[in-house]
Amino acid sequence: MAYQAVFKRYEMKFMLDSDQKKAVDIAVAENMVPDEYGQSSIYNIYFDTENYLLARRSIEKPMYKEKLRLRSYGVPYGDNEVFVEIKKKFDSVVYKRRVSMGYDQAMGWLCTDARRDSTQIESEIQFFKDDYRPVPKVELRYERLSFKGDDGFRLTFDTQVRARNYGGSSWTPLLEDDITLMELKTPYAIPLWMVDVLSRNGIRKSSFSKYGKAYELMDNRYTTEGMKEGALA
Repeated sequence: MAYQAVFKRYEMKFMLDSDQKKAVDIAVAENMVPDEYGQSSIYNIYFDTENYLLARRSIEKPMYKEKLRLRSYGVPYGDNEVFVEIKKKFDSVVYKRRVSMGYDQAMGWLCTDARRDSTQIESEIQFFKDDYRPVPKVELRYERLSFKGDDGFRLTFDTQVRARNYGGSSWTPLLEDDITLMELKTPYAIPLWMVDVLSRNGIRKSSFSKYGKAYELMDNRYTTEGMKEGALA
């Protein structure tokens, strides 16, 4: 299946309780259809510096931030397809660029001094590697439902969001059981029908970051005041 390699869009996150989720479900059924992924189990590995520079920058909510991750639909192994992605956010606009390859090939590139620069996106990822010297730090898993509408509008529901230190033995939940993380993704404006649903049901935008939340729960010597230590296995 062909895949989209370059994204430029606005992304907004919302925490839904069970009643809000039901209201959104009704509107989505009337205005959207499942996208090419539909229902999927997503597995991410986030790469960072030894002292979590990228995570610490992210939770400070700067105007510009960036991250590097490996994404798989299902638990990756061997030659299974994964995506190596650079995600950047500047002034509320998200830019994502990615390349596809086998899992072993991707980890061999990202975790060693191996170099790849045969395409523009590979060159950008290689520059990121050379600049930050990132290593795998956090694993994230969650269940996702994905939908598409008109004019490039997309919506996802994430549940069972959990994380662990890379190579850890157990997973730690990042959301309460009755909470769904909804993400709206659009190159333009949010459709009026969705604006109406948000307004009528008191749904407010959240600044929640999966990787940022995982970092806050970690036991590491870079935690700051107010962060919970020792929670992530």
